Amino acid sequence: MVTRTLVIGGTGPTGPFIVNGLRERGHQVTIFHRGTHEIPEIPDDVTHIHGDPHFTETITEALAGHTFDVVIASYGRIRLIAEALAGRVGRFISVGGFALYRGFSNPRLLQPAGLPALVREDQPLADDETEERFSMLIAQTEQAVFRHHPAATIFRYPYVYGPYQLVPREWSIVRRILDGRTRILVPDAGHQLATHGWAGNLGHAVLLAVDHPEASAGRSYNCGDLDQYSINQIVEIVASTLGAPLEPVAVPWAVAGSAKSLVLGSRQHQLMDLFQLRTDLGYTDALPAAEAIARTARWYADNRPDASVEERMADNFDYDWEDRMLDQAGASLAQWRNVARQNADGTPYEPERQLSRTASGKAFLPHPYAHPKDVGQATDHRGR
Repeated sequence: MVTRTLVIGGTGPTGPFIVNGLRERGHQVTIFHRGTHEIPEIPDDVTHIHGDPHFTETITEALAGHTFDVVIASYGRIRLIAEALAGRVGRFISVGGFALYRGFSNPRLLQPAGLPALVREDQPLADDETEERFSMLIAQTEQAVFRHHPAATIFRYPYVYGPYQLVPREWSIVRRILDGRTRILVPDAGHQLATHGWAGNLGHAVLLAVDHPEASAGRSYNCGDLDQYSINQIVEIVASTLGAPLEPVAVPWAVAGSAKSLVLGSRQHQLMDLFQLRTDLGYTDALPAAEAIARTARWYADNRPDASVEERMADNFDYDWEDRMLDQAGASLAQWRNVARQNADGTPYEPERQLSRTASGKAFLPHPYAHPKDVGQATDHRGR
């Protein structure tokens, strides 16, 4: 009997690995996505349902008349998808984020400040909107999934690297090498560590839940690469892969500006414990992290992202400003601040790419995914 499996998403970084892994297992695969872009890694024998997975009415409309044995929900509003499919599927697997832990986005909530290393799945989750609203919403989504599908499996993704990443941190390094840069600013001496995951490794983890439904039923798993590298080490791997010198130059966090894009958020270490994933499902990396980073670097060197990708990045590639900052290596923080705030002629420095702002004037980086608030919108990031 053929297993009919629906993948919600399918064209992002992990999508091709999940879709093709299912096909290799003999599944009949359908992907449900908005259809805004297609990728060559999805074969022609995969059925496409085009619709918006962000609203109950559009989810219901798109999936009317369809039945599936397994659903892997990696895109859209997962809590609405879980509700719409309650009682209609035998196996529900979903993907969320590991930003749901209390103190993830606001380390000062914890004493001492910052998450422990390693962070286990039983670490307290965010539950107070006034403290960490985004993290609380992720935690509530997990609760909604288990309410509608008690035997579900949830994967807590870290930063995903590989092709088709909407905000590819690796491009900050690769582009500088392609542009002939020989030095790169790194905040806090480049020593920050956070769990990342190559798309193929994360897809492999999800497929293990397909292979082991009983062992993974009712569980939430941290996931990511087994080996994690510091920012300096990632720069070294990318530079070695592309055969070019690129020296990391330490810059104080307070004046790091767009160099903070390499850190992807908090300057605190954020390392996840993968013991449960390894114990329950026998997880090991499909590709070692160093090789995966190198493969990612080569892909971006050969497939330059378009302008829309750079617009989403916190890195504005302002080399004039960078050169002035690089010349301050070893200077006092006060000297760093003066250079960071001024152009070469002494006028106030204003980076080309400004943060977006809410109606109240609060600055924020637009979320890379659509998250429309009304049916029919392409995207809506207002009020974040």
